[in-house]
Parts: sequence; structure tokens; C-alpha cells
Amino acid sequence: MGMPALAITDHGNLYGAIEFYKKAKKIGVKPIIGLEAYVAANSLYEKMPGIDDKRYHLILLSKNNIGYKNLVKLVTISHLEGFYYKPRIDKEVLMKHKEGLIGLSGCMTGEIPRALLNNDEEKAKKLLKEYLDIFGKENFFIEIGSHPSVPQYKKLIKDIIAFAKKYDVSLVATQDIHYLKKEDASAHDVLLAVQTNTKLDDEDRLTMKDDDYSMRSPEEMKELFKDTPEAVENTLKIAEMCDLELELGKIQIPSFPMPPGETAISYLEKLCKEGLTKRYGKNPGKEIEDRLSYELSVLQKTGFVEYFLVVWDFVNWAKTHGIVTGAGRGSAVGSLVSYVLNISNVDPIKYNLIFERFLNPERIEPPDIDLDFADTRRDEVIEYVAEKYGRDHVAQIITFGTMAARAAIRDAGRALGISLALADQTAKMIPFNPNQGEKEGYLEKCLKEVPDLKKIYETNSDAKKMLDAAIKLEGVVRHASVHASGVVITKEPLTEIVPLQRATLRGDDDARKEAIVTQFDMHGIADLGLLKMDFLGLKNLTILENTLNAIKQRHGKKIDIENLDFDDPNPYKMLGEGKTVGVFQMEGSGMTRYLKELEPTGFEDIIAMISLFRPGPMELIPSFIARKHGKEKIEFLHPKLEPILKNTYGIAVYQEQVMQIAADLGGFTMAEADILRKAIGKKIRKLLEEQKEKLVKRMMENNIPETTAKELGELLEPFARYGFNRAHASAYATLSFQTAYLKYYYPLEFMTALFNADKKDTERISFLIKECKELGLSVLPPDINRSNEIFSIPDGDNQEIRFGLTSIKNVGENVVAAIIAERDKNGPYRSLANFLERVESKDLNKKSLESLAKAGALDKFTERNEILKNIERILEFTKSHHQGKAGNQSSLFGLMADKTSLPQLRLEKTAPANLEEKLAWEHELLGLYVSGHPLEKFNNTNNKKNNNAITIKSFKTKNGGTYGPQAVIAALILNSRRIITKKGEAMLFLKLQDMTDEIECVVFPRTLRQFGEHIMDNNCVLISGQYSFRKDLPSIIAEEIRKI
Repeated sequence: MGMPALAITDHGNLYGAIEFYKKAKKIGVKPIIGLEAYVAANSLYEKMPGIDDKRYHLILLSKNNIGYKNLVKLVTISHLEGFYYKPRIDKEVLMKHKEGLIGLSGCMTGEIPRALLNNDEEKAKKLLKEYLDIFGKENFFIEIGSHPSVPQYKKLIKDIIAFAKKYDVSLVATQDIHYLKKEDASAHDVLLAVQTNTKLDDEDRLTMKDDDYSMRSPEEMKELFKDTPEAVENTLKIAEMCDLELELGKIQIPSFPMPPGETAISYLEKLCKEGLTKRYGKNPGKEIEDRLSYELSVLQKTGFVEYFLVVWDFVNWAKTHGIVTGAGRGSAVGSLVSYVLNISNVDPIKYNLIFERFLNPERIEPPDIDLDFADTRRDEVIEYVAEKYGRDHVAQIITFGTMAARAAIRDAGRALGISLALADQTAKMIPFNPNQGEKEGYLEKCLKEVPDLKKIYETNSDAKKMLDAAIKLEGVVRHASVHASGVVITKEPLTEIVPLQRATLRGDDDARKEAIVTQFDMHGIADLGLLKMDFLGLKNLTILENTLNAIKQRHGKKIDIENLDFDDPNPYKMLGEGKTVGVFQMEGSGMTRYLKELEPTGFEDIIAMISLFRPGPMELIPSFIARKHGKEKIEFLHPKLEPILKNTYGIAVYQEQVMQIAADLGGFTMAEADILRKAIGKKIRKLLEEQKEKLVKRMMENNIPETTAKELGELLEPFARYGFNRAHASAYATLSFQTAYLKYYYPLEFMTALFNADKKDTERISFLIKECKELGLSVLPPDINRSNEIFSIPDGDNQEIRFGLTSIKNVGENVVAAIIAERDKNGPYRSLANFLERVESKDLNKKSLESLAKAGALDKFTERNEILKNIERILEFTKSHHQGKAGNQSSLFGLMADKTSLPQLRLEKTAPANLEEKLAWEHELLGLYVSGHPLEKFNNTNNKKNNNAITIKSFKTKNGGTYGPQAVIAALILNSRRIITKKGEAMLFLKLQDMTDEIECVVFPRTLRQFGEHIMDNNCVLISGQYSFRKDLPSIIAEEIRKI
């Protein structure tokens, strides 16, 4: 459009500032970073309902870097101190941070325009003086816009112009831009309806459709404001006044507090030498010493010494405070410095890991050390870092969720008032693609490539309208949240660099809490040169920690989990038998099937399987297995490849192998080899061809035959589809072995820890109970006198695990804590009345009592149905008892009160619950059957009468390829999932269970129409169908379903 400058002034935030700045610079337009601030009617600290919910708009523009920093401070203050419905500032704080800022009076909701609208010129004059005192005459402008559809605006504009002239204040013309082009107005209206959860035809909804909020050209602006040309000219004047130059890309390392007399490098060298001795002994050897010296020199050269010290410090703090940390993550595992500092726990020398994969001295990029901590204790580490470096130097990072294609269709349909069925049917036509699902343009691509979607677009007017709107909505930011792991630690105070706000998140204990987060996402943080560190919470490490604690408590043994014997054959043998439940990265039907075929014998097999079990390289697994067992010949194109590919049976699996090939056969330095790796990974044709040509030439110069060199060069492109980071796989394989080791040697403690990691997930609990049976472990039901809060191991050697009370649905942690505290203090409960009398908790209510009874936790005292039928009487007894007890305690004669003065519990006798009722309650609240199994009455004899039904376990062992011969099974329907096909028909996926196993059942539309009346959760059914094997899972395709 020929404009020399453009300003961004979002309401109350700077979310888009860095991205806007970069894009404007790229196209040669001067970026002006600004803000449409909310100014409090009184002090920003006053938050009285009905008074302080009034606020006014004010435009602030940064003239320079000082202005930008002040803008950052103002936004942070508005969110952290002034937030009341909206983030607010006041004139006092504005006066304090006015330097480098230009102020515009705002639109109709500005303070001065509002006074003029109310015909209060005296107030407007007073306000003008206040703003001129803050900004100075040269930095404050009276704003005019164009909103012809707004009532009173025409008169207001005249009044504003007259006011500005009367008091000799400059005018400036502005245009609110809420969408780019005029034709986007309807899509913007749909977006407003989505955001406000309304429909387009709702009355009194928020809409901006009556005015033009698109980007106007200079010619349009001149025409709109032809009566006040100086207002248009002043836009150029303001642009000339603004000259902000942000320093992007310069890496800023946080400062580490050194011990007296130490520099950063001297202290790091000291720590590394101490760690070297611990890892390798007093004489580690020249190779290792040279490698350490080289890495330290690269760290010093690249300026990342303090970064390593910061990471070492909080990892060391975590370990000394009993927080289990991961063996490492990503390419940092390839660093010897990481290993000797105990940041990672994989020996990079032993496992041939490459430092340059992590930090390339020829292409300096910020290092990326991601850390895994036990997920229940991750927050402790973040808290330590905040305390150490100051809360004004540490924050978590914001992330923005955008509208994916399916969500955009459903939201557009809802806003347009289109039927839910049509919206759902259309959305399900979009193929799921995790890599493109949230990227703009995916929906348009699908319209061209998905026949059913194209057809409905062309034949159904409602679908066309909905899809047209959805195409515009796709990729739009829908919400902001806290990045799952990102933490930034800064050298300068955060408010000098990045705006902050509060965000709500779930803590490690699942409670909601507030966190301070940056308003720039991870990309903006990186652009500013700030280092993002990932503090990841990993459930498997919590399982590890809890297992180790239980072993120490029960056996008096302290297992050194970081120094296990990785040559121990037993954990590998267990994995080869398919006992993978709970083993990190090994669990799952597909991986388990391959492990049974592979029969792993060592750590290298686990590293390889983690690397291969992914889309793309998965196709290499059968060949990998066959080569291990000598069923397929291993060949090498050149003898120099054998030491590189030997551990993977001649198959290139890892990125590091390609780097080693380039070094050993092509004479590349490891730094050059890393550049080759990146070229392969980026899949940029021109870059890949350049590197391939270079590699082939260098191999030929290194006496590799031309045909061999070219053949190796051609292998680079397919490798780009599946090459994996060996360093990362090695670290994950370490955790795989650790969990396998504990499961093999300490199954009782390990399974208990697994239960507690998923204690609220009844489906998972049910699955783990099945695994316990396989391992010969018993799972005992909840008992009010024997259960702890969580799953626990009873005293003795009976190989038993007892249900925890918090694992009963609807029974909260507060009431369980009260139950156990009273029991620990005064002994077991003697009766139902004794239990009710002693537990004082407002959370012991109707829902929790019913759940305790239904789950069988009160069976020792009273039959379940008797409690349920008398629940109101029980609640009245509890209330009267505690009120009477409180009255006695406060009475002068309380000490003399007799128990007879308190109410007595008398229950009305009722028929006991039948087995079906008990089983249904148990499964609903616990995820398992305690009193029996619904299929027990359909024993093998009966099954033979029922068309020769076989067990699920027998059915799953059938090997019929994709579809096998027909069979009949008797099973319980655990749950069902309904979907709508592309043709708009309903079909179901059932989860079936019998006393031997579980299986998925697919019910296609025709079968559902014919037998749907028999399908209901908890029904026992006889199913006739065909064996199917899809997505690594056996299932049954139902042809006939009947209730039994």
C-alpha cells in the first residue's frame, strides 16, 4: 500500500509485538510497537465493584528503546498489579514510565472523548492538562477515527476537532484494524460470535459488522479525513518520531553466582575434573581427557560456560533433595561435560555419542538442554531457580493455541446456527494430521484432495457457508496457556525485556494455581536471545522415585538407579517375553509384539527399538529383527561402514551414524558432518543436493570407489525420513532399562507405584489389575480400616496391593485425609456409627458416603444397600451428632454430658444388593470387579451351549491375517465410542472384557441398526464376528450381537 510505517496496538498486551516487528522489518516497513492501554478511573490498586470496573482506552506508542522498555513495564504492572476485569494502569504509574512514549487520546472510549460525549468540556480540559503534563505537548495527540454507523459519533468528531483547535493540540487520524481486507468482515463477525459463544442471529450480541475495520489505503484515509488533512499528515510525523531498533538474536546468558576467587571457566573446569574422577577414576585415559578439554574450549569460545553452570546447579540441587531426574534428553546427552557434571547419565564415550550434534563450533546456536524431573516434584525445581536468581529473573513461558481445521469447522457451524450433526459430519471428513492440523491452509488443501469434503462443499449450501468461514478462522489464535515445560532465566530483570502476566495452571498436586508467564511465546523469547530451558515433568520418574522409596522402606535397600548393571540379562528377557506394562517406551501392543520377535539381549537393542518404533523407520523393524537372528544377510557397501553400522545390523538408524560415515569415509570434521545432518533433516532440496555432492566428492578424494560413493550419497534422502537422535534414544533407553529392572526384581513395589501414578484413571487401573494377575499379585479392595490414601502394600509377604481410598470415584482427598488422621490417632473404626461419630469433615457428604459404601469400603460394618437406602437417616445422624457434640463442648455442663444425650444410629432393614448391582458399582467406582465377574454365570459349560463361544484370550491368539475365520465370544461391554462415518451413519467401537482378556469390537452401521438394542454398557453379550488385525491390535468385526 506504500505506507512507510505501521503500528500494532493490541488491547492490554504485547503478544504479537516481536512477530510484528520482524515481519515489518522484512518487508521494509517501519514497525511501531504500541499498546491500547486500559486506564483505571481511579488508582489501579482500587478494585471496588460497580466503581472501578470503569476504564478508559489510551494509545501508547514507543518512540525508541527506552519507550519500548517502559511499555513492557506498563503492561507488566497492568497485569500483575492493576488487573481488575482488564489489565489497567493509572496516571501515576504512567507518569513514572512516560519516557520514550507518545500518547493518543483514544477512540470513543478514551477519557477525553468520553467527557466530550457527555458535554463536559471542563472535565475534558482538566484531563487534557493531565495528559500534557505526562507526555508534553509534542508527544500527545487528539485522535480521530471514522465510525459513521455509531450513534453520536458524527457530533463527537466535530466536538473533538473543535476541542483540539481551541486548546492547540495536534490531531491524528487513525483506523482500527481488526481484519485485513473488507471481504474478511463476515469471517471476523463469525470469530466474534465464537469468542462470545453466541450465534450470528442472536440479538444484542457483540458485533462490528456495521463499520469497516479493514486496513485502509493512504488514498482512502486522505478521502475520509479530507476536512482535516493535518490529522493525516501527523501520522507521518509520528512515524518519523518513532525509531525503535530491537536487538534480536544476540544470546543473553543468565549470570551464575561464582564462589570467591573463581571465574566461570575456572569453576566449570574444577567441577568437571571432580566429576571426571567420579565417572572414570583417577586415570581416565588420554582420549577422555582430550575430549573433555575440547568440549570445555568450545563452551568457552561460544560463551556458554555460565549456561552449563546454571543447569548443573539446579540439577545438582534436585538430586541432593531426592528428586529423581532423567538420564538426559536430546543431543545434550552427547556431551561429556554433561555426563561428568551429572546432568546426563549416559556415557558418551562408551555409546559413541557426538558432541557436535549438540554444539557445533562452526555454527554457533544456543544450546538446548532439556531436563526431565519426577512430575510431582518439578515445581520444586522451578521454585528453587526462582529463589536463586530472583523472581524478577525467572518466568514460565506462554503458549498460544490456534484453531485447527476440525475445530474451525465446528466453531463456524455453531456461530452460523448450522446443525451440530452437519458440522460434526463435515469436521470428521478432515483427515487427522498432527503436523498440519493447526496450520493455516490445511483446510483448503483438504477441499482439493478429499472427495467427500469437496462433494458436500459443492452440493450443500450450509456446508459451503460453514467451510468458507472455517477457512478464514483456521490458524487464528484461540487461547493462551502456559507452556508445558518452558522456563526462561534472564541476566537482566525480566521487565527490562519482556512483558509478564499471570496465568492459571494445574500444579503437580493437580490443584489450580497461578504462575507468572512471559507474554512472548518460545519463538519470541528465542528472537530476543533469551535462553528457554525445558523443565519437563515425567510421570515415569515419579514411578521410579516411589518404587525406590518403597524398596528402601520394605527391604532396607537403597538401589543406586543411576549405576545399574546394564548387562543383566533378566530385564531384557522379561521384555522379550512381552511383559512390558509400565516399562518406559516399551509398553503398547505394537512395540510389545516387536520385542517378542526381537528377543532383546542388550542395551543397544533397546536404543535401536526406541529409534525405529516411529512412523517411517518402523518399516525397517522386520529387517532389523531378521538380521539379529541371522535370517537375513548383513552386507556393508564398504568395509569402513562395518564398525559404524555393526550394532544396528547394517541398517543406518541414527543421525550420528550419518555424521560418522561423513567423517570416516568423507574426511569431514564432526562440525562439517553436523551441517550435513542438518541439511538432511531440513529436507530442503537445494541444500541437500549441495551437501550430497560435497560428500560424494570428498569420499572419492578419500579413495572410496565412485559407484560406492554415489550409492551412499543416494541413501541420504531416504534417511531424512527416519534418522533419529542416538543421544536422545540412549537416554530414553536408560529409563526403559531402569523401569524394566525394577519391574523384574521388585514387581510388587513397581506395580504399586504404577497404580498411584494413575489412581484416578479407572480404565488404566483395570488394565493394571489384569497385569497384576499375570505377575501373581493380588489387588485387595478398599477397606475403611486398612486402606491408606493411595495404593499401598500391606504388611507381610503375601504379594498384595491394597486399594487406596482416594482411588474411589467421588471420594476427595480432604475427606480421606480426615478419615486416616482420625484412624491413626484413635485406632480402627468399630462400627458405622463409630465411623460417622469420629470423622469430622464437611466433605463426608452424601456423595462420598454413597461411593464408600458402593465400593465396599464399609462392608465390614453394614451391608451396602442398607447404607444406600438409609442415606438420609445416616446424614441426619451425622449432622445431629456433631451439632450435639459441639453444643456439649461449649456448654458449662459439657463434661458431664452422657452419651445417651447424643443421637443414636438406627437403620431400617432392607434387602441386600444383588450381585449385578454390586459388580456395576464396583466397576463404576473402582474400575474392577471385586465381588466376582458378570460373566461368571456364563461358564465354559454354558458357553458351549451358546454357539461354542471361546474366550477373548483364545480368540486373540488366532492368526487370521487381516481377517480370519468367524468365531463367537461371550463378553461384557465395558464402554462404547460412537462416531459418525463420512456418509453420516453411526457406528460403534466397543471395549469388551471377559475373565481372560479385553478386546476392541467394531460395529459397522448395518450391524448397529440390526442389533443396537442389545448394546449397552455393562451388558453381557454373545458376539459372532471375524478376527481383524489393524494398527497392531487384534479386534473383532461384529456380525451379530445378542444379550445373554
